[in-house]
Amino acid sequence: MRYCPRQHPQRGEQPVDERVIDLQIDRPHSARMYDYYLGGRTNFTADREAVGKVMAVFPQALVAARANRDFVHRSARYLAEHGIRQFLDIGTGIPTSPNLHEVAQRVAPQARVVYVDNDPIVLTHAQALLKSSQEGRTAYVSADLRSPETILAAPELAETLDLDQPVGLSLNAVLHFVPDADGAHAIVERLKAALAPGSALVISHGTRDFAPAASDQTASVYRSAGTSAQARTRAEFARFFEGWQLVEPGIAVTHRWRPEETDHLSDISDAEASIYGAVAFKP
Repeated sequence: MRYCPRQHPQRGEQPVDERVIDLQIDRPHSARMYDYYLGGRTNFTADREAVGKVMAVFPQALVAARANRDFVHRSARYLAEHGIRQFLDIGTGIPTSPNLHEVAQRVAPQARVVYVDNDPIVLTHAQALLKSSQEGRTAYVSADLRSPETILAAPELAETLDLDQPVGLSLNAVLHFVPDADGAHAIVERLKAALAPGSALVISHGTRDFAPAASDQTASVYRSAGTSAQARTRAEFARFFEGWQLVEPGIAVTHRWRPEETDHLSDISDAEASIYGAVAFKP
């Protein structure tokens, strides 16, 4: 399937480049698989078959994905409530309302958000990410996390965010697709270095600490589908935050990071979640 998006930006929005995109619907895709975990409809047979293979070895995958999504919402709301008015969300994924800008702008309508992803399926739906409040602004950058310089040099970023002021950097459920061989920790350090004091870092990341066999088999399914995957231990996860000050409760499994009374997944086990989450501020 080939798709040529045609977007018409409204006030507070940035246009997405018009281009022809090959969606490769005959191959499993991590973004579409995640969409299926969350109950979305932007997925195809190959994606659903791959999810079936994951669930055969890790039946709690749907619960883990939804617990992660809840963490994304809570952490974005926390940052907005604590003064962050600019957000850089890398590894955005297929839009699923409420998106990060919707969560942040409910607290601070003037919040600005730049979304970054390199997945063609996300680009075709990027306009859904650009429906900002009148007071705020959103933009989309088509770039790869493995190339932080490209992200930082993107004109859409410069037009939307002021890197001399605090920025909330979100790297949710994306770094476990960047193995050590690709320099995951060095990439994060480069991004951290570009941000002003007072900035925040939010990361969620798959771990094998609680269900190692299931985690290893899940990573194998992704690799066989052509997607690099590496779960990390708590110590390896903690390295991403070196030099920054962790917010209480520090590193926690996603459903244990500042749960709210309305959360429906607060009583799941750590093995069912198998994803760490944390938030830290730059001194």
